[in-house]
Amino acid sequence: MDAFYAAVEVLADPSLAGRPLIVGGDGARGVVASCSYEARSYGIRSAMPSMRARRLCPHAVFVRGRYDLYSEYSKRLHAVLTSFTPLVEGIALDEAFLDVTGAQRLWGSGPEIGAAIRARVHDETGLWCSVGVAPVKFLAKLASEAAKPKAGPPGSGPSPGLGVKVIRPGEELGFLHPLAVEALWGVGPATRRRLDRFGIRTVGDLAAMPPATLVGALGEAHGRHLHELAWARDDRAVEPDRAAKSIGHEETYARDHYSQDSLRKEALRLSDGVANRLREAGVAGRTVTLKVRFASFETISRSRTVARPVDSGASVAKVAMELLDAVDPSPGVRLLGVSVSNLAPRPGEQLRLDGAGAGAGEPAVARAVEEVRRRFGDAAVGPATLLRGDGLAVKRRGDQQWGPGREPEA
Repeated sequence: MDAFYAAVEVLADPSLAGRPLIVGGDGARGVVASCSYEARSYGIRSAMPSMRARRLCPHAVFVRGRYDLYSEYSKRLHAVLTSFTPLVEGIALDEAFLDVTGAQRLWGSGPEIGAAIRARVHDETGLWCSVGVAPVKFLAKLASEAAKPKAGPPGSGPSPGLGVKVIRPGEELGFLHPLAVEALWGVGPATRRRLDRFGIRTVGDLAAMPPATLVGALGEAHGRHLHELAWARDDRAVEPDRAAKSIGHEETYARDHYSQDSLRKEALRLSDGVANRLREAGVAGRTVTLKVRFASFETISRSRTVARPVDSGASVAKVAMELLDAVDPSPGVRLLGVSVSNLAPRPGEQLRLDGAGAGAGEPAVARAVEEVRRRFGDAAVGPATLLRGDGLAVKRRGDQQWGPGREPEA
């Protein structure tokens, strides 16, 4: 999708059309989630610190992200995609791979399907998308980027893109090799620095390197993987209904936390939100991970794998707090995260001889909480520790996802 979050906000408020619009956290520790092409004219990009974006364009309009609204549009998008083929692999709210090999007798060639999808998405959602058509997954991704609109000079508005970019068999290397090496999946800042030592600037430069040299510089798996991509070889299939590997929440705070008491409350709130999503998904997990980022940006993680899968707020919080007890918060904690991995379908509940012991009623309590929240909303019931002046401070998916907002002036 083209500038998805920003485009949805313009649909919701047409007065934002044509203005430099930034979606994300507008506080000192916020980041840009998405921005309009008018904002991109000033050099603003996704994942940029919001303070830097504000300096680049002081008159930009900031809008706090609304995950629920974007999720609703994402469902409408995926309904369109699955009407063309069941082989849809979602990789974000606004992005997916489709294998249309078996749909061509019904819908036409790959380029025809791409154009039809683009038109249907606009008809159904009012939003535009860019489509890449190619023989392999990562080239289709790169082609979709090449099909997007381009930001023009400030005040001029974007120039339209191709809409659909097609890379036909035999054209792969002609498209791929002139691209900057960062275009390849797996080439981040650290890998780029290593490649710089060999004078590698483009994908073609990388393709020309002997595989043994890449393996020596990057390691066996990473070196050979990038060499394969540089020659347009990608045998990964589209994977519909790909199961999540972990479920988690994390939050960046406007002010650092220095006490275990305040962090334990945050760990409980995050654990409650994680458990809510676990039970919605019908899964439980055996590994609980705590993530801590200090004021210095040093980041640590601590994990524990338990014997019985957990899916209730109390059981997740118990492990998370035990992990937290071993962390010294005195340097200041700017971010805390809780996640559960090693997931499997929620198991049946085995009756136990020690059923009268501590915690025996926890599954029944969790089911009751789940039912109340399903009927009356997730803020209807929860741990008393989370009760504040305006109700329960429950953690919702997408809530504060892009950093804290600006604090009110005194």
